[in-house]
Amino acid sequence: MPHQRSRTWKTFICWGLGLLMVLSLATPSQAHWADLAVADIQIRERDIDLNLTVPTGLIAQFDDDKNKQLSDSEVTIHQKDLQEFLNEKIRLTAAGQKSETLIIKATTATKTPSNLVATPDTHSSLLLKYHWPEPIEQLQMHYELFVPGVNTARCLAQVFRADRVDNLVFTPDSQNAALIDAPIGQQISSFIKLGIEHIWTGYDHILFLISLLMLGGELGYLLKVVTAFSLSHSVTLFLAALNIISVPSRWVEIAIALSIGYIASENLWRKEPKARWQLAFAFGLIHGLGFSSALQELDLPRTNLVTSLASFSVGIELGQFAIVLAVYLALSYLRKFSWDLTVRRMISGGVIVMSAIWLWERAFMG
Repeated sequence: MPHQRSRTWKTFICWGLGLLMVLSLATPSQAHWADLAVADIQIRERDIDLNLTVPTGLIAQFDDDKNKQLSDSEVTIHQKDLQEFLNEKIRLTAAGQKSETLIIKATTATKTPSNLVATPDTHSSLLLKYHWPEPIEQLQMHYELFVPGVNTARCLAQVFRADRVDNLVFTPDSQNAALIDAPIGQQISSFIKLGIEHIWTGYDHILFLISLLMLGGELGYLLKVVTAFSLSHSVTLFLAALNIISVPSRWVEIAIALSIGYIASENLWRKEPKARWQLAFAFGLIHGLGFSSALQELDLPRTNLVTSLASFSVGIELGQFAIVLAVYLALSYLRKFSWDLTVRRMISGGVIVMSAIWLWERAFMG
């Protein structure tokens, strides 16, 4: 009897710890998108227009009425201080000569950051104008307008010049880029990093991967499962980003929550991972729509869209491979212990609870 009570308490503690672990991983899901900025940069012969959409919290000292958006009057009143502040954070250099901003105007954003948890009202759009006395032939940009200590913050930039368009990503670890004749490797590496960060901070996708692998199996079979998931989500990622298919993001997010809950529930009663690769393929089609939302609203130009998409997809796969490898090694180690099944079940139970929370938020609180 004491042994049975001790076993019951251990099971209860394991389930509780599992739920806490899942909650600690999943609660901040996608919150980093509130720290995303978008920059459209138009390069002309001697002038540059930089349309910047940035979280107002980064320039809150100029938001007099504290409504989380800079108005025309606030920009006018603080014109000089805004110029000084932004010239410290954003520096454009042509052939070694730095240009200060001539004027800053409040504008209406033509696009909003993708996957944004907060509403667009939390961002402000500013038009920054630059001028050089000589024609611009070489141009470097330094961007450091990030929330301190937030390593997932970034600025997604589109550079328009004549008949060429480049897409770049500025991060706290990558603050410099060439804007004219930028090497193709610069764009590819930017979007590979973006893809890796997206999967590593997409906690719903991480929990889905963990749930897929929870029943275990030989490495070859697990690779088959993950490959099926990768192939299917790559298909819908490209189709959605190319605007060939379009599904309301709310329904996509609801379907993702349901897929996570179903796979985790299956782990509690299914003993063998048979036919799991078919499920992975089917649900991967849904998750691909979720991945595409990170790029779809950026309105990436068709001239190099395939390069951006392919690089972003490679980043997702690299980040996904790291997660799968870590989960496989952890599950292989757990099999050495008698309480292996209890731990796997308590993790699945925690995932079920988290998927139910997401489902409620996305279906009734969106």
